[in-house]
Amino acid sequence: MIRLLKAEGKIADNINFIFCSDEYLLVINKDYLKHNYFTDIITFDLSSSSSLLEAEIYISLDRVRDNAKMIGTTIKEEIHRVMFHGLLHLSGYSDKTKADTKVMRNKEQEYIQKYWSYVSRSTVSA
Repeated sequence: MIRLLKAEGKIADNINFIFCSDEYLLVINKDYLKHNYFTDIITFDLSSSSSLLEAEIYISLDRVRDNAKMIGTTIKEEIHRVMFHGLLHLSGYSDKTKADTKVMRNKEQEYIQKYWSYVSRSTVSA
């Protein structure tokens, strides 16, 4: 995760991942974003400077499970994708338009591949 931020020119100071339910994240979505629908992730950039990132990233495990089942991947892989998605938001990427979403999905895939490659190399050498 830190490698992603470093590659994007960011430095993590304090990033908290909070795993929660659909219902919990829906309340946050309504209260802070005025959206009345379930989502898999909400990212709050709490940084007080542009050089060090501080954030809270809320992830619905209910959505992650449903998404993994729907796209035919493992829950573990989908959790990582969503975590990378939040870090990409903190790095300045958006998914508001189709073009932005395509760029973000490509970046997610790039970092997921690098991550799993790194994990498999680390496991072999251990």
